[in-house]
Amino acid sequence: MVKASLGTASPSATADKAVALALTPVSRETEARLDRYVALLLEWQAKTNLVAPSTLPELWTRHIADSLQLLTLAPDAKIWVDLGSGGGFPGVVLACALAETPGATVHLVERNAKKAAFLREAVRVTGAPGTVHLADIGDIVEKITGPIDCVTARALAPLHQLIGFAEPLVRKGAKALFLKGQDVEAELTKATKYWTIKPQLHSSRTGGHGWIVELNSIGRR
Repeated sequence: MVKASLGTASPSATADKAVALALTPVSRETEARLDRYVALLLEWQAKTNLVAPSTLPELWTRHIADSLQLLTLAPDAKIWVDLGSGGGFPGVVLACALAETPGATVHLVERNAKKAAFLREAVRVTGAPGTVHLADIGDIVEKITGPIDCVTARALAPLHQLIGFAEPLVRKGAKALFLKGQDVEAELTKATKYWTIKPQLHSSRTGGHGWIVELNSIGRR
């Protein structure tokens, strides 16, 4: 089934991939890993809802490139924690890109058993350096030992909640990178009622109204 997915890529899907890789270039080895990941995702999508079906025609630009762009904001980060990994964005994508980096790994935190099973298979099929944690975020964050360079999340929760999840890791030195949509200003306004933060906003490379919220320190109010 994976072979069929690869062999029947539509012209529009091929064009979408070309646009995505022009926005966020990767090595041939990483591209090959991402191809295997995408084929697996399309196979599982038929039985487990991993991404919104409406986004499948633009899978590479909407999801792959959107995830890859985080690497430019933390080019030296090796140890990542991805909260609520779901279908693997951005966690599995980052792991695919970091596979050639010595000592790199991505902790994939997911509470849904079916999605966690998919993530394990994605890590196996791609050979990407990832560790899947089937757990609630609040139960696992404090238990991940060792230095963490970056913590990220995408389409998981309102910003003020994400900050609460990430605070223990940021307190230990991690950078937080959260992929958010067009309501980012309203989310930031609400977040400042609970947290003392100095956010840096980065416009998404993939267009639309996407933003990346970067936080290097978090204080409780």
